[in-house]
Amino acid sequence: MLVYRIVLEKWSQSLTASGQAARWNSPGRFVLYTAGTRALACLENVVHRISLGLNQLFKTMVIEVPDAIFLEKIIAEQLPDGWHDFNNYYITQQLGDAWLDGMKSAVLAVPSAIVPAEKNFLFNIQHPDFQKVKLIRTEDFVFDPRIKTV
Repeated sequence: MLVYRIVLEKWSQSLTASGQAARWNSPGRFVLYTAGTRALACLENVVHRISLGLNQLFKTMVIEVPDAIFLEKIIAEQLPDGWHDFNNYYITQQLGDAWLDGMKSAVLAVPSAIVPAEKNFLFNIQHPDFQKVKLIRTEDFVFDPRIKTV
């Protein structure tokens, strides 16, 4: 399986996580976020980078996940109404932190809050199987100038 991550060029050469709080992890928990398609990775960036701008130098990281790696899943139907709302991050953070603590898998498939029928893939960089995940290439990425920021 291939997954995609669009990042500033300076972060594009290694599979690292910042430890910053996000939808599926609390502060200090190191989770690498990726998307199932380039288009979803683009959309996730547009939503999360509005204040940073989209005119900097970005790269798409193409990441290979071996089929043999066990993948856990959370589907949208398992989540309470309003899970995707920013004020409800605590709900998804608890689920993500429990996944990290359980150490059952290196990969967790979760619904995108933007397009719940699409999947994002999270990586527990401390799980032993994460070593099998490989950055196979980076590609230039330019956001279409028609995309407007607020």
